[in-house]
Amino acid sequence: MNFMKRAFWSVKARKGKSILLLFVLTVISVLVLSGLTIQTAADQSSILAREKLGGEVSLTVDREKLISGQQNEESGGRARFQPVPIPFDSAEELTDSSYVKGYNYYSSTSALAKNFTAVGSEETAEGTEQEGFGGGGRMMAGDVSVEGILFSDSTSSFLNGDASIVEGRHLTEEDINKEVTLIEKNLAAENDLKVGDSITIANTENTESTLEIVGIYESTADMDERAQNFAFLNPYNQLFVPYTVANELKGTSETIDRAVYYMKDPADIQTFISNAESSSSIDFDQFKLDANDQLYQQMMGPIENVASFSNNVVFLVAIAGAIILALIVMMTIRERKYEMGVLLAIGEKKGKLVSQFLVEILIVAVLAMGISTLSGNLVANKMGEQLLQQEITQSEETANTPASFNSRRMPFQSSNVQDVETVNELSIHTTGEDLLKLFGIGLMVVLLSTLIPSLTVLRLNPKAILTKQD
Repeated sequence: MNFMKRAFWSVKARKGKSILLLFVLTVISVLVLSGLTIQTAADQSSILAREKLGGEVSLTVDREKLISGQQNEESGGRARFQPVPIPFDSAEELTDSSYVKGYNYYSSTSALAKNFTAVGSEETAEGTEQEGFGGGGRMMAGDVSVEGILFSDSTSSFLNGDASIVEGRHLTEEDINKEVTLIEKNLAAENDLKVGDSITIANTENTESTLEIVGIYESTADMDERAQNFAFLNPYNQLFVPYTVANELKGTSETIDRAVYYMKDPADIQTFISNAESSSSIDFDQFKLDANDQLYQQMMGPIENVASFSNNVVFLVAIAGAIILALIVMMTIRERKYEMGVLLAIGEKKGKLVSQFLVEILIVAVLAMGISTLSGNLVANKMGEQLLQQEITQSEETANTPASFNSRRMPFQSSNVQDVETVNELSIHTTGEDLLKLFGIGLMVVLLSTLIPSLTVLRLNPKAILTKQD
């Protein structure tokens, strides 16, 4: 009788041992499969979260590093923040990346209305000059905000639905160095303006720009409470212009405040950032690439904690399972020494005895993994849901921080903090890849837990075994 048949009959004859082994292997398989399934669900949720955030990476001034550096230069004193504009050439370097499908440039300021009236304000005779907060140029609390861009259709206002074109066209890269603008519908109505008309704006030094209206948009953005005191904070008073126009008003050239790069695949964000940091000429002591990590962590923090826990479960269960199985195999070998002695005495090779033990464990392991595929998904759902709710509760308790604790921002700087919902559910489904991983881990556990204890078989002396038994 060959060792394959002996293994089958041995499993059948030793029902008690086989059932115990089946129970142990099933528990191990279910826990491992649950952990793998939760990890897969977390990875999928991560990609969905990135897609929801837009798959964007922004090149901006690193305020923390600049403030820290300026404080050091002031010999520990309280330094005034001096913003640094981003060189246009630096921003342009990253547009050729294979991971980028689109990009936009921003240069922001405010301006005085010369031949029209801003919505909700009296005609402003003179602006209040402030320390620049957007790109190192002059900044004043004027009548209108001026959003210098490259493409108006890919600005956040139009992408998230807060603005939409109602007449005319969008601004494109073909409008660079042209004096054209998009104005809001209410501003146009109050001043009886239409597409083709011109308006004039100016900075505090009376540098004027006469802009042709090429489009009118409608804004549904929430009103800033500070707009009662500062007309340029009213969303109706926002002008979209080529960034070159904004730079002219600010007294700068060949610079921008920030650049936004849109990824082809959100999964490539970290690779894009790593490549940029290692191969571009951008000074990352002054600037940084921001992938909305704060919002991403707000959305994905609890799920990532659950995924980390499930990864630990897989690791620990695999190790513990291998140890338990090794002990069971070791006990089995001791109990079956006489059987092995007889087989060795009639000429059976030691290698085939080891193979028999391995086949016996594999027969039970295959049954256990088959059972786990039926119950693993249910266990993973229950376990994942329970762990996720615990993490969400803990996250909410930590996040209940008073608004006054938020980092300070400059007088007219809008808050970039968005209210995003935490991902509070996992779509847990066992995939073919999860099953392959389970069988791979299971095979490794079975091999290690069987072969290592079975090395004692190689030292067996059939004559000594049979003599002791007699």
